[in-house]
Amino acid sequence: MAGQRGERTRRRLSTEERREQLLSVGARLFSESPYDDVWIERVAEIAGVSRGLLYHYFPTKRDFFAAVMERESEQMLRMTAPVPGVPAREQLGAGLDAFLEYVEAHAHGYRAFHRADAAGDQAVRRIYRRSMAEQERRILAAIAADSEFGWTVEERPELRIAVRGWLAFTRAVCLEWVSGAGLTREQVRDLCARALLGAISP
Repeated sequence: MAGQRGERTRRRLSTEERREQLLSVGARLFSESPYDDVWIERVAEIAGVSRGLLYHYFPTKRDFFAAVMERESEQMLRMTAPVPGVPAREQLGAGLDAFLEYVEAHAHGYRAFHRADAAGDQAVRRIYRRSMAEQERRILAAIAADSEFGWTVEERPELRIAVRGWLAFTRAVCLEWVSGAGLTREQVRDLCARALLGAISP
């Protein structure tokens, strides 16, 4: 009887709640294992749903992976959101710390995401471009607002190219790092910070 009462009182998840649950499970599995080792059946099993229901939300594994990566990208942008009034150098250090901590904890997913982008996966490429555009906008705004720098793209058009180049540099460094480059997180952070400050210096 108690079990039956528990079943009756268990709240059914809404569509959005169920989707979020599946994406959360996917984020964990893709962070723990290479893309090819993550099985849709395992995602459904952990979430306690049928494989058919999961495919109702995400028609293919690639669709599911892209949705997980979009969720993770949005989460990363929230984690590295700028704090008004904080000096740009300090924001750079804090943002890199948060980003590298995430990359280290999600190495498999990070590599899979960038392999998919390099292979021309259009859904992943759109996510990547949106993320890069937002990060570029934030960095340029922080440079313009900081009294130490105060430069705008109108005054120094090369700043935009420098920031875009730095974002590509950071991506390459992180891929080397999570593939076993032998550097500590602190060394990677300092390398990336120096690269940006050097790139934007007159």
